[in-house]
This record gives sequence, C-alpha cells and structure tokens, in this order.
Amino acid sequence: MSTQLQGKKILVITSNTGIERDELVKPLEALRGFGAELVHASIKGGTTQTFQQDTEKDRTVESDARLGDVRGADFHALVIPGGTVNADTLRQDKDAQRLINEFVDAGKVVAAICHGPWALIDAGVIEGKTLTSYASVRTDLVNAKAAGWVDEEVKQCGANGWTLITSRTPKDLPAFNDAIAKALQ
Repeated sequence: MSTQLQGKKILVITSNTGIERDELVKPLEALRGFGAELVHASIKGGTTQTFQQDTEKDRTVESDARLGDVRGADFHALVIPGGTVNADTLRQDKDAQRLINEFVDAGKVVAAICHGPWALIDAGVIEGKTLTSYASVRTDLVNAKAAGWVDEEVKQCGANGWTLITSRTPKDLPAFNDAIAKALQ
C-alpha cells in the first residue's frame, strides 16, 4: 500500500441501486491503495446494489453513511460513480446536489465517471468546464453550457476555482483513479 494520499479523505456518493459495479468498487480499492481514507455514502445508507453494464444485477456493497449525514467540509475530494439509474437518481437528490455544491464552493476536487456528470448538470456547476463522459451524456452536457466535451479517457479541468476530473467508461478507470490521486498530492 502506498502512502501518497495518507491524510486525505475522499467521499464517494451513490444512490442505493443502479450503480455500475466497477465504477464504485475500483475507485474505492485504488484510492485506499494510495493511502486515502474513503467513505461511501448512499442516499438511504446501508446496502447498495451494483450492476454490470446497467442491466445485470451484481453484488451488493455496504455504504458507510447516508448522504444527509455527511458534509463536504470533512473531505478533500468527491467521487461520483456512473450507472444510468445511479446518476439519474443522484441528479434528483437534494443531499447529493448540496454535497456537490459544497465541494465546488470550497474549491475541491470533484471526479465523475460515465453517467456521473449528469449529477453535475443538475447541481449547476459545469458551465465553462471541459469534460468527458459516456458518449450519450454529451448532448446533455453541451446543452448545460459546458465549455466543451472531449472523447478522452480522462479529462481534468481546473477552471472556475475547482478541479473537475471526468472519464468515459469502466475501461478508463486506471487513468481516472490515477488522475484523482495526482490531483490530491
């Protein structure tokens, strides 16, 4: 285990179902491997249901907290996994929106993968940012006044006082996890 992120605390937020398994599990494992403390908070707390490719039910993962019980001030970075149902649910959840805005307002790192940037649209924080996502989310991001959308495995944008890290799909997870770790060093 590395110690490069020792002392860093990272919040991963999800709904309680529809989460793309690897987009939750792989960042938890990788960032813990870099020495960070990870907290997984879900809307209701407790058990979350992951899926593979949005359609095949996979394993359950226990969350550590409820979204309503955590505060952005206690963390250095926020990670938003994808999964169509997960991201669509987060974009409608008041506590998810509150947390996203707390991280942005404090100038922290926010990372979202696949459909995860949907939650950023509804939080009203992507205007002027250049980012990537799952291809079908592109039009929504452009319509929400993102500065640009790129087809890259990871895109980091530091405009407007906070750092945004985005990736497209589970195959981009190694680059996504490394970008988060580098941004926190």
